[in-house]
Amino acid sequence: MNTGSDEPGEVAVASNETGTNEAHGEPHRGLGSRAPEFVKARRLLHVSWQVGVFIIGLAVVVAGIIMLPLPGPGWVVIFGGMAIWATEFVWAQLVLRWTKRKVTEAAQRALDPKVRRRNIILTTIGLIIVGVLIGIYVWKFGIVMPWKIENQ
Repeated sequence: MNTGSDEPGEVAVASNETGTNEAHGEPHRGLGSRAPEFVKARRLLHVSWQVGVFIIGLAVVVAGIIMLPLPGPGWVVIFGGMAIWATEFVWAQLVLRWTKRKVTEAAQRALDPKVRRRNIILTTIGLIIVGVLIGIYVWKFGIVMPWKIENQ
């Protein structure tokens, strides 16, 4: 899995330091648990805390997966569950950082004038094709729906 580095052989290291991420203007948070200190101090309580966070995150992710084919904001809920997991698990933090970086890159590419121009041209061509097909249908069959509805 790509952990966000372009350098081969580089690995992510957990850190508790806080600094400033100059590139994005947001504080850099270290990887690792965000549990309160009194929870981290007691091993059994911390493991219980992690199990609880995992179960809650799992429930939210499963709800998001169920919402994918059904009405609802499926992907938003899935990433919400990942954010819950990211409060405790480094792997989820790395996945969210990677996802955030890819979404930002895609947004920047979409704002590129050449890409926007291409998308506008393709959308216009598609709308013209759909308009011509609708015009041919109306010319051939008139304004009649393709299904029969009897008046009752």
